[in-house]
Amino acid sequence: MYVADSRASASGARASADGAVRPEAGRRRTAIAPTVLALGTVSLVTDVSSEMVTAVLPLYLVTGLGLSPLGFGLLDGVYNGFSALVRLAGGHLADRGGGRHKWVAGLGYGVSALCKPLLLVAHSLTPIGLVLAADRTGKGLRTAPRDALISLSSTPEGRGRAFGVHRAMDTAGALFGPLVAFLILRATVDGYDAVFTVSFCVAVSGVLVLVLFVPGGRRQVPDGGAGEGGEGGERPTLRAAVGLLRRRDLRRITVCALLLGLATVSDSFVYLLLQRRLGVPDRWFALLPLGTAAAFLLLAVPLGRLADRVGRWAVFLGGHAALLLAYALLLTSWHGTPLPYVVLALHGGFYAATDGVLMAVASEGVPAALRSSGLAVVQTGQALARFACSLLFGAAWTVWGDRAALAGATVALAACAAFSLTLRPKGTVPA
Repeated sequence: MYVADSRASASGARASADGAVRPEAGRRRTAIAPTVLALGTVSLVTDVSSEMVTAVLPLYLVTGLGLSPLGFGLLDGVYNGFSALVRLAGGHLADRGGGRHKWVAGLGYGVSALCKPLLLVAHSLTPIGLVLAADRTGKGLRTAPRDALISLSSTPEGRGRAFGVHRAMDTAGALFGPLVAFLILRATVDGYDAVFTVSFCVAVSGVLVLVLFVPGGRRQVPDGGAGEGGEGGERPTLRAAVGLLRRRDLRRITVCALLLGLATVSDSFVYLLLQRRLGVPDRWFALLPLGTAAAFLLLAVPLGRLADRVGRWAVFLGGHAALLLAYALLLTSWHGTPLPYVVLALHGGFYAATDGVLMAVASEGVPAALRSSGLAVVQTGQALARFACSLLFGAAWTVWGDRAALAGATVALAACAAFSLTLRPKGTVPA
């Protein structure tokens, strides 16, 4: 039983069989579930740790270790896409364990934390690749169970808002992480090693918050209960998880996430492109992610609420339109002072309109017993696509240059967005 169930019942809500809390007719909308707030705190602390590393990693690899754009594209693809190989496993373990989402997520957070100090001894392509692969394995294990906890502890009508609140708290950590990394680099002689060490300590504190404050225990779904997806009693097997793709809306959502992911250039490449366009000094590079994080933080909750009101799919595609505009600005000859602020604001708006909103859309029609697995199916397609995009973009940059590579990604994103618009899976608020 989730903490949200008992708390919301006292304010005039009723608990459904799938673990979500549904408001009674005529009653005021329930507050954000304590489970969501606790997970948001975990994500905030963990993102301070991970974004400290992410902020300095491109410069560390390209400038410090001398990797080519193709080599960096390979490592960046591993960093952002390797988790796709274990997302389904993480989702399945959480569902198969009778709802042990907390403990599977905790295992993932722990693995990622242990990888931070290993960067201190990895100084070539192969060992760094292995460390990043292990770190992303931890992310793959934790993401689907965490998002399933958010979905199951929220009302269907308010999931966009719940995911928006969580992503806002998560992004607060992403805002502080680069700032901490910047201060460490300026204050220490051996800056990169100090960043990796502090990152490990912060990551451990995030795991402790999860263990101490996120509700655990088994989630009970009555046999034969309808659940939210109409199949609450379905056994959580891998075959059943993959079989979710027989549902038309979830299949269309997965296809769209995959196609759009193929044209979504990695954050690190966006920051490198901005640095080259504007001649940003190396010591200021770690501050570029702050612009994305600030926009994400400010827009996550408003866009989540907007998605609940006007339709989640429209907001999701609107986020990709913002990303398309950011790419177009990077391709122009404009070098004005507002350029980095506009590009980073659009970049952050893209994440605010897509990250949590996609999970809210995917939650529709997925039975509670398979919620973690269902979200993992969508996340896996998206992660594999972004892995491929990093490899292709890095290769294109190496062969044809950065502008040609970005032009190709812009055309591909426009085509994929237009195709996704025609599919129109269910993205409105349930009646």
